[in-house]
Amino acid sequence: MTRIRRGYIARRRRTKISLFVSTFRGAHSKLTRTTIQQRMRALVSADRDRGRQKRNFRHLWITRINAVIRENRVSYSYSRLIHDLYKKQLLLNRKILAQIAISNKNCLYIISNEIIK
Repeated sequence: MTRIRRGYIARRRRTKISLFVSTFRGAHSKLTRTTIQQRMRALVSADRDRGRQKRNFRHLWITRINAVIRENRVSYSYSRLIHDLYKKQLLLNRKILAQIAISNKNCLYIISNEIIK
């Protein structure tokens, strides 16, 4: 029986995977089967953590806004501020409010006082 020469497609696929996992340690960057498993695991983790990152940043922004708001007024809270923003139809998202809270607290106080009136 004659010898069949395999094409370059499988080698090209393995090379592409090895470039992806080249920074991994040990067998995770050397052995083909292990590299494929680690690549799948890395992609799953990246997909999961994109949603987790959004959640963490939103939590951070809310904490910062709440801290600055409660610093000024004892009875006023984050939830009341957001509720009043929606009632007044002011379109400021939490990221922008957190940046205002960090950089210029007086501006956030002015915004909250205008909402209350």
